[in-house]
Amino acid sequence: MMLRAACVAVLLLATPARAELDAVATTEQAAEMLEQAAFALLEAEGARDRVEALTQTVRAYEEGLLALREGMRQAALREQTILAVFEAERDRLARLLGVLQSIEGAPAPLLLLHPEGPLGTARSGMILSDVTPAVAAEARALRGQLQELADIRALQTDALDRLSLALDRVQAARTQLSQAIADRRMLPENFVRDETAMLELLESVDSLDGLAAVLSQDTPATSFDLPDFAAARGSLSMPVLGTALRRFGEADAAGVTRPGLVHATRPRALVTAPWAASVRYAGPLLDYGNVIILEPEADYLLVLAGLGSLYVTPGTIVASGEALGLMPGDLETDSEELIVATTQGGGAGLTETLYIEMREGGVPVDPAAWFTAPGRD
Repeated sequence: MMLRAACVAVLLLATPARAELDAVATTEQAAEMLEQAAFALLEAEGARDRVEALTQTVRAYEEGLLALREGMRQAALREQTILAVFEAERDRLARLLGVLQSIEGAPAPLLLLHPEGPLGTARSGMILSDVTPAVAAEARALRGQLQELADIRALQTDALDRLSLALDRVQAARTQLSQAIADRRMLPENFVRDETAMLELLESVDSLDGLAAVLSQDTPATSFDLPDFAAARGSLSMPVLGTALRRFGEADAAGVTRPGLVHATRPRALVTAPWAASVRYAGPLLDYGNVIILEPEADYLLVLAGLGSLYVTPGTIVASGEALGLMPGDLETDSEELIVATTQGGGAGLTETLYIEMREGGVPVDPAAWFTAPGRD
């Protein structure tokens, strides 16, 4: 019975560390992504369109950080699994180590002696020949697990160093992006909506729904030919990296339902235009934070609410993938605590929410039908 238990333990300890391999591969991929983002940040200095270059750089950093956090999460989960096995098998492992130490410390001739004489010696030799391979195999497995644990902790230390450096660089990229947008030449004044009329419009509405409804009825003529938005259904990228928190019409903790998506994201995450569109509104609204309403095509409005800083103004035309603004929140202060926090799931640190609403002919429709599968962080 004890031999069977030992064999089962050997199998558990000797199982290939797939999680560790995944964590290493993911972390190496993240390191490569962050290195490429660092080169892109240097090249953005001399780019003809610095805004576009810096927008791509910030997004590249965010995607690299996303992969790095996933690698750290996998490593932390694997570490917890190994430690849990060690804790569950602590007494048995202690006895195993005791046996190994006693065998190693005993003189070789004494191992061949037995009080019952030659017959007892022969029997003990037979038992030892059966047990020794299992004990040796378990010892090798234990050594492998201890080495894996050391490798995981070294991986975490290296990842934390990369994380700290990448966070500094992405913040530098965000700052440069904000400055580049501020320095960019704006569109002619007559193309921008009258500020007085916009203030009167805001005073006349008492909800996000009311503002969207008014804008749906007031469609200004434009000479710009935008791509066919209706044909893009199901192919749009999410405007921000994160994970879906609530779906269309899904009730929140207070039982309130909204005709849009609530997307959880990290502080200061970059928000980009999923499609070329005219900016019908950009600014604060009631308690929604900063709101951007895009018109990618007549009869369609895309509402993004909950932003922090804005990069666009009403009346401008944005290209697909162009920076619209940043989510609110303080700068990220990830530390060793991230290793513990990330084991709780991919949503750790997603403290900000972007509300996404799609309107077709003035009626809210499910935005999920327009976007590809939302990413997770």
